[in-house]
Amino acid sequence: MHRGRAYLALALANLFWAGNYVFGEMVTTEITPISLTFWRWVFAAIPLLVLAWAIERPDWRAATREWPLHLLQSALGLTGYTLFLYSALGLTGAVNAAVISAINPATIALAAAIFLHQRLHGLQIVGLVVAFAGVTLVLTGGDVLAVLEQGFRIGDLLVVASVIAWTAYSIVARRLRTPPITATAVQAVLAVATMLPFVTVIGVTLPTTAGGIAGLAYIVIFPSMLGYALWNLGSGAVGPARAGIFLNLLPVFTVLIALAFGQSLEPIAMAGGALVLLGVYLTLRIGRAKRADASTDLPVR
Repeated sequence: MHRGRAYLALALANLFWAGNYVFGEMVTTEITPISLTFWRWVFAAIPLLVLAWAIERPDWRAATREWPLHLLQSALGLTGYTLFLYSALGLTGAVNAAVISAINPATIALAAAIFLHQRLHGLQIVGLVVAFAGVTLVLTGGDVLAVLEQGFRIGDLLVVASVIAWTAYSIVARRLRTPPITATAVQAVLAVATMLPFVTVIGVTLPTTAGGIAGLAYIVIFPSMLGYALWNLGSGAVGPARAGIFLNLLPVFTVLIALAFGQSLEPIAMAGGALVLLGVYLTLRIGRAKRADASTDLPVR
């Protein structure tokens, strides 16, 4: 693939994932986060299997031999991460959620250093500190004393929980040999299977308004399917380290989409988001020393 097309594919993937935040917030006003998570993977599972076959031509037997890891991945990333995020969106909003989630590449880099013994260089450590300072600014609204008295907002804590879930997903993913789209397809099937007993008892609903139906369709088609295909095509052409830089577009696109839908952006969120982006850039910056880049893991968004 030509480099220009690869960059376009990576940018579009992040644009599609950004829409997940805005449309996720919209759809969760009509149906529960459990319903949205369940229907997302029900409708995306078979198309993902087709995409995996068309793009990666996988060895399905080899993929199924890794079923314990896929089951863990499904619980962490496709069910856990998604439930936390969709539960948070109705409480904190798409903009705040995107700004806090932007720290994910930095938390993955930190977890890789702790659990996988990947070395962090001086500039990367500075980047981690800056990124966490930015998230702290957003979480506290710039008033640490008030937070100590009143506590954190539950929506923000749920976003933090989604970040932790995705960080764990990304670390476990290092042990998988299954290609990424194939892995996601297998995990989507497992997510549906493992959620079935719960939704049978609790029940699920589908959106009834045109906006809700369109939002669910967007989430199934763009973040769940096309985002994966475009990311893998672009990453395969330019390499995972260079592709990881494009993850910084995710909160930017989310803010732009949210503003287009009439949402407001608080100055404190802008300042915190700028710090997070700077910190993540420093953390993922490719130095002279060779290292395994933390952004090689495909973000389920």
